[in-house]
Amino acid sequence: MRTQVGIVGAGPAGLMLSHLLHLSGIESIIVEERSRAYCESRVRAGLIEQWARDLILKVGLGERLQREGLLHHGIKLNFGTGLHPIDFTKLVGRAVTIYGQQELVKDMIAQRLADGGRILFEAEQASVHDLDGERPKIRFRHQEQSDEIDCDFIGGCDGFHGICRPSIPDGVLTIYEREYPFAWAGILAESPSPDEELIYCSQERGFALFSMRSPTVGRFYVQCGRDDKEEDWPDERIWEELQARLAGVRPLVQGKVLQKLVAPLRSFAVEPMQFGRLFLAGDSAHIVPPTGAKGMNLAMADVLVLSRAIAEFYKTRRSEQLVTYSQTCLRRMWKAQRFSWWMTQMLHRFPDESAFDRKRREAELDYVTSSQAASMTLAENYTGLPMDI
Repeated sequence: MRTQVGIVGAGPAGLMLSHLLHLSGIESIIVEERSRAYCESRVRAGLIEQWARDLILKVGLGERLQREGLLHHGIKLNFGTGLHPIDFTKLVGRAVTIYGQQELVKDMIAQRLADGGRILFEAEQASVHDLDGERPKIRFRHQEQSDEIDCDFIGGCDGFHGICRPSIPDGVLTIYEREYPFAWAGILAESPSPDEELIYCSQERGFALFSMRSPTVGRFYVQCGRDDKEEDWPDERIWEELQARLAGVRPLVQGKVLQKLVAPLRSFAVEPMQFGRLFLAGDSAHIVPPTGAKGMNLAMADVLVLSRAIAEFYKTRRSEQLVTYSQTCLRRMWKAQRFSWWMTQMLHRFPDESAFDRKRREAELDYVTSSQAASMTLAENYTGLPMDI
C-alpha cells in the first residue's frame, strides 16, 4: 500500500491526526492492533479543555459532544472546613467539558469511515522501518496476510506501550520519568455526582476525586497504595472510603459499579519527539498524572501542530515546522507536566510526609482558594493554556 502519512494507533491522537490531514487534502492510513469494538469501548478520562472543545467543533466532530457533553464552569476543592469553589468562567472566561474519551473515539471513527478514510483494525505484529529515509514503512499482518505501507511520514500515536517509541535507535531519546508512591483506586458507577462541579478532596485519609460521565453515572477515585490490586478494593470498602473523604458533602448514592481499576501515577516524557520521519504524539511521547486532566488534551495539541507542519510541507516543500515539531510541543508539554505535578503534590498525602510538609500543603490549599491571583493561575492552567486553532 502507498499513502502520504501512515499512522500507528486509532486512539484520539491518531484519529484526530488523520481527520486534520484529510481536511488539508492529505491521505493517511491508520493501523490499529485492537478491534473497532475495543477502541470504542475503552473507557478513559474525558475532560476536554476549552480550546480543544473549540477545535473539535471547528473541524466538524462536535455534534454529539454539544448535545451530550457536560459543561463545567469550575471545580471545588474539599479540605479543612468544607468546599472551596474555583470559578473558571469568572476568573479566566473559560470552561471545560466532560465527554468520555471513548465517545469522542466513536465520533472520530465514524467520521473517518464516512469520509472514506482507511482504518485497519486488528492489524497484528506491526513494526516501523527506514525511519531516517525518505520512504519509511509500516509492516504488519492483517486478515492473515503480511502487508506493508509505504509512506512519506509516520505518526506514532500508539500510546505508552506501543511499538513506535521503542523503534527509535538507542541513544537518540532522553527519558524523563517520575513514579509516585501511590495509585488511584477508581470506579465508574451508576451514581450521580454529589455536586454539579468536580470535587478534589485533600483529607487526612488521603486524596479523592468526584467526577461524572453523565448526570446519572459518576467517576470516583481514592488515593491508595502503589502496589494495591483491584481485589484489595471490594465495592463496600471503596464506597466507605469515598464517603469518608468527601467530608461534609451530601451522602453518595451507592449504585451499581460498572468498572473498577487501580492505576499507579507517573510522569514520563521523552526528548525529542521525533526521529527521521517518525513523529511521536500523545501518550507515546509523554504521560502526566491524571490530577491535572491533561493527557488527551496534550495529544490533541501534538497532532494539531503535526498536521500543520505536514500540510505546510506538502504545500510549500518547506520543512521548518517539521524540524521544530518537538520544540513546539515540548514547550507546552512541560508546562502541563509542571501543573500536573503541582496539583498532585498539593492534593495527595505522601507516605513519608513530615509534619512540616503537611502544614505547607494546608497553607498552599488555603492560599490557592483565598487569593484571586492564585485561583486564576489554577483556572488558566486547568482550562487550557492558549492554543491557536
